[in-house]
Order: sequence, then C-alpha cells, then structure tokens
Amino acid sequence: METITISVQGSAEEPYSVEFRKDGTNLTAYCSCPAGEVGQYCKHRFRILQGEIEGVVGDRTEDVKRVASWLAGTDVEAAMAELARAEALFEQAKKDVSLLKKKLARALTN
Repeated sequence: METITISVQGSAEEPYSVEFRKDGTNLTAYCSCPAGEVGQYCKHRFRILQGEIEGVVGDRTEDVKRVASWLAGTDVEAAMAELARAEALFEQAKKDVSLLKKKLARALTN
C-alpha cells in the first residue's frame, strides 16, 4: 500500500490534510476539511486527483502528479467520468432553460 499526504490551504486558517492511499486498484482519499470529515464531496481531494495544484502548500507538484496517476483503472476514475458527463449535461440544460425562458417571454409579448 502506498500513502501520500498533502497539505492544502482551504478556507480555514490552518491547511487541511489530504491523505491518499492506493492498494492495488483500490484508491481512497481522506481530507480534514469539514466536508471531507463527514464523507461528503470535497474539492480538495478531487482537485488533486485531477492533477491541480491550486491551494497545495509547498512544492508538492510531484506528489500531486503521482496521486493523479493512481486514478487510472479505479472505480474512482469511473465515478469522476460519470460526474463530468452529468455536469456537462447540467450545463447544457441550464442553457436550454435560459433560451426557453426567453422564448416564453417573447411569446407572451406578441
């Protein structure tokens, strides 16, 4: 099992601790932020998994790259891809709703 811990500056004064563990194809991540501590969506974990270094404390670029490389072939990778597809559909739906509201407004003024 491999473990990497990365400090991330969030909204709190003290940086959050984000720990990643890889054991075969099993990948887990824990964050000390309020959302992470109760198992909710935590942007700190997901940003690092996507290879982003925003908020990372210190020069941990290589650790971030290493953790991001762990994603391939895991159920976490599949879930993140599914989320990305749903977010894209959601953004398109928001655009569609906006256009339909404008169309409705025009219909009401004709």
